[in-house]
Amino acid sequence: MSTTTVGTPVTHEQRVTARRAVVASSIGNALEWFDIIVYSSLAVVISKLFFESDGIDRVTGTLLTFGTFAVSYLIRPLGALVLGSFADRHGRRPALTITIVLMMLGTLLMIVAPTSAVIGPAAALIILLARLIQGFSAGGEFGTATAFLIENAPDRRAFYGSWQVATQGIAIFLASGFGFVLHRLLSEEALYSWGWRVPYVFGLLIGPVGLFIRLRMDETPDFQRLQDERERAASAAAHDSTTTAPRPSLGRGPLAQTILHSGGRWLTAAGVVGLASMSVYTILFMPTYSIQNLDLPSWAAYLGGVVAGLVTLVGSPFIGHLADRVGPGKLMLVAAAVGVVVVYPLFLWLVAVPSVATLTVVQAVLGIIMAMYFGPLPALLTEMFPTEIRTTGMSVAYNLGVTVFGGFAPLALAWLVSATGSLTAPSIYYAAVALLSLVSLIVARRRYRVR
Repeated sequence: MSTTTVGTPVTHEQRVTARRAVVASSIGNALEWFDIIVYSSLAVVISKLFFESDGIDRVTGTLLTFGTFAVSYLIRPLGALVLGSFADRHGRRPALTITIVLMMLGTLLMIVAPTSAVIGPAAALIILLARLIQGFSAGGEFGTATAFLIENAPDRRAFYGSWQVATQGIAIFLASGFGFVLHRLLSEEALYSWGWRVPYVFGLLIGPVGLFIRLRMDETPDFQRLQDERERAASAAAHDSTTTAPRPSLGRGPLAQTILHSGGRWLTAAGVVGLASMSVYTILFMPTYSIQNLDLPSWAAYLGGVVAGLVTLVGSPFIGHLADRVGPGKLMLVAAAVGVVVVYPLFLWLVAVPSVATLTVVQAVLGIIMAMYFGPLPALLTEMFPTEIRTTGMSVAYNLGVTVFGGFAPLALAWLVSATGSLTAPSIYYAAVALLSLVSLIVARRRYRVR
């Protein structure tokens, strides 16, 4: 649903508002993903500091680290339900304010958390609490920020929506850059004593800037129109109540409408989200994978992450622009098909020729697939849900997909390598998710008529 009709000229004011919306939504989204990516990319360090102790070896500690990462994703659907419904009832802007404040709180806990050497097993509980707060916040961030961004766009909605993904590219680039610099310049003692906290301090400094910008934004035109319609309906109902008993409102809220009456939409959309999430978390898993299984230097995968982040940052807006011309679904179908076909040969090559150059190329290719698939995703999800349940629908679908296919991906990939002894096992998991997303896309295009 566009904010302008066909043939209506776009004003300068609308362009300025759309650009401000990009900045407002992007900073919070980048902070969310930066903290998530830092945790995953520094998993080896965090495992040793918080999860390894007497009787717990490196493999078990790594599984506990990724297990905490995965458990934090279980709360994301709850955040999606609560914050998404809040955004559909009270507005996108206040919901975005809540998400960024919660994300800053979780980041602060990561900065001040004492290690297990100081307080024992309780250290792991503090990390878990931080991840749960961030998970709840992240549950409402994507759907709310995407609705806010695209509903402020006067045209070219796929292009504007793609900046949600481009900012994830920024987050991957920055987090991987920190990992590269910290591992290259700091001694192991400095890295484990204080260096690993530096990225979180940087992330916390970004938060107030994003909060300030979000507080200065107006509500979206789509939501304002929806509120006007609600007020007119309420006024008419109040007038009619003098002669007619009012109808009960039970089951009419955005949460009930989404869960009870739009199940096919959000289940299909969750399947579509699968490959987008899997692409991100496969890239994030590579530092742990390369250090523990390929005997590559600790900085190697971070270099590949920098490249993948740049590819996503630059490629996503270009893909979004193309999606406005040909339709988001068409580009995503191509990307999903490519993902199914190329991922196993990529891992086979990496295992046969384990070098920094090979790893960098593999991560760059995964970054291209991610940009091509993920870039048009916000626009496609927006098309699938009407305004009155848009944030709730997108939040539920996105976080269900991310939780199932992304949040548990590092844990599943680490377990697969350990259980099977095959270093190509992660590629099978990736290909299976890509195939599921391909089928879900076909259903979305045929049943829900998305482009």
